[in-house]
Amino acid sequence: MDIGCNRWKAACRLHLLISAAIFFLLTFSLVIADTQLSASAAEMPEIQRRGYIRIAVKDNLRPLGFRDTNGNLQGLEIDLAKALAVDLVGKADAVKLQPVANGDRLSAVLDHKVDLAIARVTATASRSRLVSFSVPYYFDGTVLVTKSTSFQRLSDLAKRKVAVLNNSSTIADVRYYIPNAELVGVNSYQAAFALLENNAADAFAADASILSGWVQQYPQYRLLSTKLSTQPLCVVMPKGLQYDPLRRQVNQAIARYINSGWLKQRATYWGLR
Repeated sequence: MDIGCNRWKAACRLHLLISAAIFFLLTFSLVIADTQLSASAAEMPEIQRRGYIRIAVKDNLRPLGFRDTNGNLQGLEIDLAKALAVDLVGKADAVKLQPVANGDRLSAVLDHKVDLAIARVTATASRSRLVSFSVPYYFDGTVLVTKSTSFQRLSDLAKRKVAVLNNSSTIADVRYYIPNAELVGVNSYQAAFALLENNAADAFAADASILSGWVQQYPQYRLLSTKLSTQPLCVVMPKGLQYDPLRRQVNQAIARYINSGWLKQRATYWGLR
């Protein structure tokens, strides 16, 4: 029994490592392809002459981007936007933050309404055909939230009811790691919360970045320690030779934030793993 359990754990770790490597190599290859191009226009100098940078963000997604009780934007992605403003323009307040809906995160960049988007965008191959991505600033992924203290490991949820968002990639993750779980489809986070509150589901599987905000708002809930998948969150940047200096400076800045430990410290501050 112990040998089978160890093999299962090893397989899970290998699956996560392979997923992380694929996503990282995809994003890194896109970055290299962008930064090897030579600039033919002056988009970065134009931003510097203007004196500020425009960045699309979320304002309803704790702890990445949300409004505090005074209406001020807060969160990891807000911190990142302000840090980039210092590196690109010279001061933290040289940034105009523009809250956007999920459906407008890419179009805001494509239509040149903003210079960048830092709004919980996962780098994917299909999206990379439209926009460029920075190196990842945070690795999101599927986790499970529950209010029961009896569930400590994924195996504890075998034959239990686990809520999942309908038509989401989370379904495949849960089926892979907890094949005997009974999946209950929901159309929203509010619906999942209602199921858990009424004991109609034992756990809810969704993205770590969102569920981290959930447990901050509802401390009776907690996250299980195992992450079922890995998804890189990246800064959305425009394609085109003229934006090469902008892309290069953004990537260099994020690399410094990672190497110095600043990004990890801010993620921990905001309750993200």
